[in-house]
Amino acid sequence: MLPSDVCGMNCFWEAAFRYDYMKTHPSEKMHLAVVACGERLEETVTMLRSAIIFSIKPLHFHIFAEDQLHESFKDILEEFPYEGRVNYTIYPITFPSESAAEWKKLFKPCASQRLFLPLILKNVDSLLYVDTDILFLRPVDDIWSFLGKFNSTQIAAMAPEHEEPRIGWYNRFARHPYYGVTGINSGVMLMNMTRIRRKYFKNDMTPVRLQWGEILMPLLKKYKLNITWGDQDLLNIMFFHNPESLYVFPCQWNYRPDHCIYGSNCKAAEEEGIFILHGNRGVYHDDKQPTFRAVYEAIKNYSFGDDLVHSMLQPLERELRKTTHTYCGRVYKVFIKQLTKSVRDLYARRSKGT
Repeated sequence: MLPSDVCGMNCFWEAAFRYDYMKTHPSEKMHLAVVACGERLEETVTMLRSAIIFSIKPLHFHIFAEDQLHESFKDILEEFPYEGRVNYTIYPITFPSESAAEWKKLFKPCASQRLFLPLILKNVDSLLYVDTDILFLRPVDDIWSFLGKFNSTQIAAMAPEHEEPRIGWYNRFARHPYYGVTGINSGVMLMNMTRIRRKYFKNDMTPVRLQWGEILMPLLKKYKLNITWGDQDLLNIMFFHNPESLYVFPCQWNYRPDHCIYGSNCKAAEEEGIFILHGNRGVYHDDKQPTFRAVYEAIKNYSFGDDLVHSMLQPLERELRKTTHTYCGRVYKVFIKQLTKSVRDLYARRSKGT
């Protein structure tokens, strides 16, 4: 089946672009970062599994975790069938010493660590940061290829916080500047970190532009009484003042419960399926959104090397059919559409020996 049979000419041209990008960057290693604290070990490992299953180019995981989680991560990751394609580095949680206490208590424990990745990973040119509750339903290569679409001013890419302003949080409640109409969600953040480190940012604190390492603490001091979602709010403020620096992903690259719990409002996912699933608000671990939980359980329980059709896709579709009593369950096909294509593409690559 050709790409145009699945999702129209837009998908065809996207596939053509990805092919050209991968052909001209054949040995490029993809860098993926995550921050794990508290009870997030299993969730993080499931995210990493989803990244490994379908990805084509080599992966390097940068795992920032509390000290007590390091050995568990090492034990689990050493059991993964890397086949030479995956490496990892585990880091402690670190904040600037003079303000560590303030950053640690901002929003959730460790969440603001992501703000300091460009300053910590000084030798990494580009990076995909994801929250622990992310699941990749297609190769990481595909979102990584967006780096090649950045224009000369863009330094990062994120998806909107909402598609529908009537249920948007920022446009209804925010007490600080935010990007665009409904703000941006930082759970999936693709960064050209070389550009981030070099850029001087416009701001509302001084007429002098500030670099990334200079702007974070002044922003926190000015807005800490007005922000609700911590580091995500700070990113919204930064890109409000520097909108030319952001590339915006379509919603299927960061699909969250808000895209279906009040009725389906991510049209791109309806047409092409979900590319990256974001189970925020703990929906992988309770019964409030069984559609999200079913996808999480399917990937968590999959054993590397098993047949993906019989071990993952077919059991998952049976579980998804049981969720049609919920709003998200009514559109359950968007949860499996891209996953089915990813499995088919993976087997096609294997049959060609690539």
